[in-house]
Amino acid sequence: MNVFTCKRLLLILVSFLSAILAFSTPGEIATDPEQAREIAKEAYTFAYPMLENYRTMTMQIAVFGEMNKFEHGKQLLKYEDRRVVRPNNDTLYSRLWLDLRTEPFVVSVPEIDDRYYSFQLIDIYTHNFAYVGSRVTGTNPVTFMITGPKWEGDIPEGVDKVFKSESNFVFALGRTAVNSELPRDLDKVLEIQNQYIAMPLSEYSGIQAPEEKGYEGFPPYSAEQAISAGFIEYFNFLLSELVIHPTEVSLIERFGLIGIAPGESFDAQELDPQIRAAIEDGISDALDEIISSVETIDRVENGWTLPGSLFGNRTRMQGNYFARAVGAYSGLYAVDLEEAFYPSCFVDSYGEYPDASEHNYVLWFSAESIPPVEPLGFWSITMYDVDQYLIKNPINRYSIGDRSNLSFNEDGSLTIYIQHESPGASKEPNWLPAPSGCFSVMLRMYLPSPEALDPLYCPPPLQKSTSID
Repeated sequence: MNVFTCKRLLLILVSFLSAILAFSTPGEIATDPEQAREIAKEAYTFAYPMLENYRTMTMQIAVFGEMNKFEHGKQLLKYEDRRVVRPNNDTLYSRLWLDLRTEPFVVSVPEIDDRYYSFQLIDIYTHNFAYVGSRVTGTNPVTFMITGPKWEGDIPEGVDKVFKSESNFVFALGRTAVNSELPRDLDKVLEIQNQYIAMPLSEYSGIQAPEEKGYEGFPPYSAEQAISAGFIEYFNFLLSELVIHPTEVSLIERFGLIGIAPGESFDAQELDPQIRAAIEDGISDALDEIISSVETIDRVENGWTLPGSLFGNRTRMQGNYFARAVGAYSGLYAVDLEEAFYPSCFVDSYGEYPDASEHNYVLWFSAESIPPVEPLGFWSITMYDVDQYLIKNPINRYSIGDRSNLSFNEDGSLTIYIQHESPGASKEPNWLPAPSGCFSVMLRMYLPSPEALDPLYCPPPLQKSTSID
């Protein structure tokens, strides 16, 4: 080994040890309020998606059940369901929160060749670090294993894919398409869900299970604490459950000037009152910027808001901390654009909020502008009231799309009638019922064709057709 190589290895070792020391001992706390405010704004922007993820994890486990077990939706959402705003009426969800601190988990999926499905794997950061489903793994049966960041071991026989998470906690969010127009199609999806199997690696391999870790050190979530200097307690806990990415070591070290360090205890009351106030001003600065950017970060064309790339894997989102925060605020757990593309329409062709108590509306698609999707993909348009929920209507139709029994015009174009009252029996197959008041619609394109993403596909404008006396 030559001298140059020895010096290089020594430098790498020193850097590695410095990083360990930086995270193993609490650093000095900033004494300048302006510096503390600036760091707090930066740190909160970085941490915000992680806080939202932790909030959702604790809430869903409390509502739906324990970690490491599937929870399946059994019905498409309807107007009575008001837990989630702007829900889809296309797929059943399958939720699986995984605790990978003890060992990896193995998930098996059957052959699914007659419909769209996907499993989106999300880490603590809210990175979509992997997918399994129609787009990525195809229609054949697949068995995949999800590991924590520090796991090392042999891949057992029968496992087709291995995905390593940067964090010990992973959300596997499944979507399986239901065609409500087909008789008993829901029953087929319920049978598919019964074949979604998750088990720890020890059970899959038939070996003795390691001792499970408890949840005693998990800080209980408080919405009030999450928007105060106390957020640092949550952040420190979450940082202890992942491996700091090499590109972010110096960033987390800088955050240490306000008490941020993986696994360290934190009590906001022990801070100097001026520094604590400065940190909370920085949090307010971050939230104000995140919230105010939600309506401006996307492009608007033809009255449609076209979402940008706010979600993705580590490579796509590297350094895009603000975009990641805006994405978490506007729609946690959204998928990459390649998986699904969701333009929303809040104004008509005149730039006015649509109101079905005053006008009837149409969406007219030329034969060339029908939303382009891949095989096994599909598109739908969903109606929402002013509160962003599905609406009660006489035909129980909450969305309409290419799986509906649509009637096309002779030239291949398509007219969708959007109004409160029926447009008449001959047009009713193309009727999307609206409330007697203001509304918005969302187009969902599952597995959009490549030409829909470069440039982004824009639907036609929502047009007034008649006034209502």
